[in-house]
Amino acid sequence: MYDTIIIGAGIAGLTAAMYASRKKMKYEIISSDFGGQFMVSGEVLNYPGIVKTTGVEFSMKMEEQMKFNNVNFKTETVKEIKKEGDNFRVITDKTEYETGTIIIATGARARKINVPGEDRLANKGVTYCSICDGPLFGGKAVAVIGGGDSALEAVDFLKDIVSKIYMIVRGDSFTGHEYLIERAKNNPKIDVLFNSETTEILGDKFVEEIKYKQGDEEKDLTVQGIIIEIGRVPNTETFKDFVKIDDHNHIAIDCTTATSVPGIFAAGDCASAHEYQYIIAAGQGCMALIKAARYLAHKKN
Repeated sequence: MYDTIIIGAGIAGLTAAMYASRKKMKYEIISSDFGGQFMVSGEVLNYPGIVKTTGVEFSMKMEEQMKFNNVNFKTETVKEIKKEGDNFRVITDKTEYETGTIIIATGARARKINVPGEDRLANKGVTYCSICDGPLFGGKAVAVIGGGDSALEAVDFLKDIVSKIYMIVRGDSFTGHEYLIERAKNNPKIDVLFNSETTEILGDKFVEEIKYKQGDEEKDLTVQGIIIEIGRVPNTETFKDFVKIDDHNHIAIDCTTATSVPGIFAAGDCASAHEYQYIIAAGQGCMALIKAARYLAHKKN
């Protein structure tokens, strides 16, 4: 019997696991991968105590901190959770765990644009991660789809790698941080196409062309890469029939990270704060573990 099972190894889950380790709780942290949004983030300039870093560097520091606190995670995929009396059963693709509490910190994944050619050319010039795949487009022309922070971070990362960047933005303005907008405006490699919507991605073996609609006019661009940065979809499908989900498919939580099911907590990008920030995810991971420990203490009394 475990005190808690933490599902997810992004910053929220890792923070919860670090606190669980330091509290000497019996726990496991389960995830299909390590790092979450760390692995797709560019510059990080707004985390307290760290002047400037990158997602990858932050991930390495977090991994070092996990080792210092004897945190190890199991590479498994959670398939189902069940209520069993006052406890829960977590069923993965490898085994089962009985636990008194659960912390869900499964994060979110990239949102697709769902146009012809997107799935067929995925990993053949279509990508959702400029940090991961940007270096593959050295000296080439690329399209970045989106107008928020993630899209602006992508073009900032790509500016010294690619030869040309076309930004395809649905609205009539950017929606990201001002400092990123200023960088984009001052970059001679960038052409911004406002009020535009992608309609098709073309190519034989690799991306060759992108079609888009601007007003009533159909247009096309010759590009060798397409980076899609239009937001995220919470990874909550596994839990939608067990805990309350909000209108945007996030797990509904209160100010203490408690879900609709006593003993289950949620933290980070999968939860209903709807604010995708490292510091919020870390804070919620900490809160979730403390509240899980308090829940267990009250249950024993």
